[in-house]
Amino acid sequence: MTTALITGASSGLGAEFARQLADQGHGLVLVARDRERLERLASELRSRCGVEVEVLAADLTDQAQLSAVVGRVADPARPIGILVNNAGIGLLHDFDRNPLEDEVRHLRLHVEATMSLCHAALGAMTARREGRIINVASIAAYLPRGSYSAAKAWIVSFSRWANMHYRREGVLVTALCPGFVHTEFHERMGMTKQFIPPFLWLRASRVVREGLLDNLRGKAVSIPSRRYKAVALLSHVLPRRLLVGPRRRPQR
Repeated sequence: MTTALITGASSGLGAEFARQLADQGHGLVLVARDRERLERLASELRSRCGVEVEVLAADLTDQAQLSAVVGRVADPARPIGILVNNAGIGLLHDFDRNPLEDEVRHLRLHVEATMSLCHAALGAMTARREGRIINVASIAAYLPRGSYSAAKAWIVSFSRWANMHYRREGVLVTALCPGFVHTEFHERMGMTKQFIPPFLWLRASRVVREGLLDNLRGKAVSIPSRRYKAVALLSHVLPRRLLVGPRRRPQR
């Protein structure tokens, strides 16, 4: 089995990717800012699955720390066979109300870190003529909803191209586009979940399972569940003004 490097691995989809890949027998490199949570997960997976797990604590919005992870991905002596770019954050307010430094950090994490790690991985994987990359995007990529949607749309567009271009060299690239998933993501950004209909929520286990299968099948884009596949289809035919969504009112 190969080694998988997963960013944002301390919780949510990242931790679920780690569990499912460990169950398949893959070694792991777990990347996130919270070393303590990574160590707990690593201990669990070593004990339960008997796989090798390396912990690499890093903030991918910090250039020096990102460079350390890029170096690990590119290391020919310890090849990474599967890269999962999962690390991500959300911003609660409209673009004009978010501090610019938050918007820049948001862009660095979703676009610059993903691009840098893909660049390192593709260089190493094409040399071996094998490898897999999953870039976690969002169904928001299909909706005009501010800088988050724009960043995720970049991931989808890049992954489509990379899958077509590099599969001839043995590398499969997939953009995973879930909708609402039961994780800590929304709580961390301060977003209430009570106004989101229950039928829109997906379990992390399902999202990861479908993403891994679609990647193995060579699909450029994976959209878990029929309901979100329908959203993607409707986004191409509905008037854009209906997709923008309401402007958030400032909280008093």
